[in-house]
Amino acid sequence: MRSETVLKQRTEVLVNDYVRSVYNWMAVGLGLTGVVAWYTANSDSLLRLIYGNGVVLIALIVAQLALVFCISGWINRMSAATATALFLVYSGLNGLTLSFIFLVYARASIVSTFFICGATFLAVSLYGWTTKRDLTSLGGFLMMGLFGIIIASVVNMFIASSTMTKAVTYIGVFVFIGLTAYDTQKLKYMASTQPADVEGTVVRKGAILGALSLYLDFINLFLMLLRIFGQTRDR
Repeated sequence: MRSETVLKQRTEVLVNDYVRSVYNWMAVGLGLTGVVAWYTANSDSLLRLIYGNGVVLIALIVAQLALVFCISGWINRMSAATATALFLVYSGLNGLTLSFIFLVYARASIVSTFFICGATFLAVSLYGWTTKRDLTSLGGFLMMGLFGIIIASVVNMFIASSTMTKAVTYIGVFVFIGLTAYDTQKLKYMASTQPADVEGTVVRKGAILGALSLYLDFINLFLMLLRIFGQTRDR
C-alpha cells in the first residue's frame, strides 16, 4: 500500500514537472519570437534583407517548415539538447518573418490583441485539461479544417478576395481554439502515461514537442485575432 502511494506521488511530481516544462519552453519560444520580431522591425538593414528580397523571405519560410517537420518527425532520433536548440532556432526565425506585424499594425493594438489571445488560450487550455470529453475525434476534424485554411489561403493569394479572407480568419479562430484544447488534452495524456522511472532526456524531448504544438496554436490564434481586432498604423 505504501509503495503504491509513493509511486502515485512520484507520478504526480513527474506530471507536474512535465507540464511545467512544456509551458516554460512555450513561453521561452514566444518571448524569443517577440524580441526578434521587435528588433527586426526596428532594423532597416534586416527589413531590407528580408522584405527587399523575395528569395530570402521564401528561404526563411521553407526553413521554418523544415524545422517543424524535423522536430516533429525525428525528435526520437535526436538528443534533448538538439531538440531544444532547433526549437529555439525555429522561434527566432519565426520572429524574423513575423516582424511585419509591427510595420502593419499599431503597437497598442498588437499588445491588446496579445492579451486577448493569452486569455483565450488560457481558458481553452484549462478546458482541454479538465474536460472529461474525449477530444480525439475532434482532432481529426480540426486537422481537416487546418488543411482547408492553408489551401484557401494559398488560393486567396491569387484571387485576393476580402470575403474569403474574412471567412478564413473566423474559421481559423475556431480551428486553433479547438486545436489548443485538443493538444492540451493530448499533453495531459502524455504526461499521465509517462513511467515513473522514465529518463530525464525523454521527458525533456517530450516537453519540447509539446511546447512546439502549443506554441504553434498560440501564434496562429494570435495572427487570426490580430486580423479581427488589429488596427493598422495608418488609422
